[in-house]
Amino acid sequence: MKVARFSQSGGEPQFGILDGNEFVVLAGDPLYHGINPTEVRVPEDSVRILAPVIPRSKVICVGMNYAEHAQDMNHDGPDNPLIFLKPNTAVIGPGDPIVIPPVEGRIVHEGELAIVIGSIAKRVKAEDWRDVVFGFTIANDVSARDVMFADGQWARAKGYDTFCPLGPYVDTEIDPFNLEIETFVDGELRRKGNTKDLLHSIPEIIAFCSDVWTLLPGDVICTGTPSGLGGFVDGQTIDITIEGLGTLSNPAKNRDDRNF
Repeated sequence: MKVARFSQSGGEPQFGILDGNEFVVLAGDPLYHGINPTEVRVPEDSVRILAPVIPRSKVICVGMNYAEHAQDMNHDGPDNPLIFLKPNTAVIGPGDPIVIPPVEGRIVHEGELAIVIGSIAKRVKAEDWRDVVFGFTIANDVSARDVMFADGQWARAKGYDTFCPLGPYVDTEIDPFNLEIETFVDGELRRKGNTKDLLHSIPEIIAFCSDVWTLLPGDVICTGTPSGLGGFVDGQTIDITIEGLGTLSNPAKNRDDRNF
């Protein structure tokens, strides 16, 4: 089941289940009110698809979780999941622009499978991971790569507004363990991998993260990016496709300080 968050004619966000080329509108946020379909249907092409969730609490990311990407970063790969946070103000939806801040160096894309947490969770056993997961979506862990190295930590480089595109849907039933991930810039393939190659598995990530932080409904965990060339600039479009989940597409633009 694919669940979307959308708006009609600029109205308040709604939630719906994708059924063919229509959404079956839900009565409230499914993370808090369950899956309660109404009789209302709206055509998919008549709405604006929004980020499927705006975490009230946190976005957790896992760094260097594919062996080849760890090698790209001159690292053997961490013994435990290397986790960090993005603020929820970094989240944007499909089609929203990634705004490039005026900093030196490269801005890079990192296409990733993202877990959407569905219930309050603390110290979850790996074998119980499914009990706390609402579903899966696509994430782009945008990073100011040279800022990471200059700062010696990742909060600023990973946390700029618009640096966490999510979408287009949350799939509540997909098997996440063998999914192809591809990232394109203006149609050119830049990254390619498969979730079967995660160094730390999804059950392990959930167990590890929930030992550190209490996970809340709507929290998002980005599971890491495969290897590849990551840079993009103003005017380019980044498309991330994950098998079974569709494509998350966002244009990039330089920041206009008049609007900030």
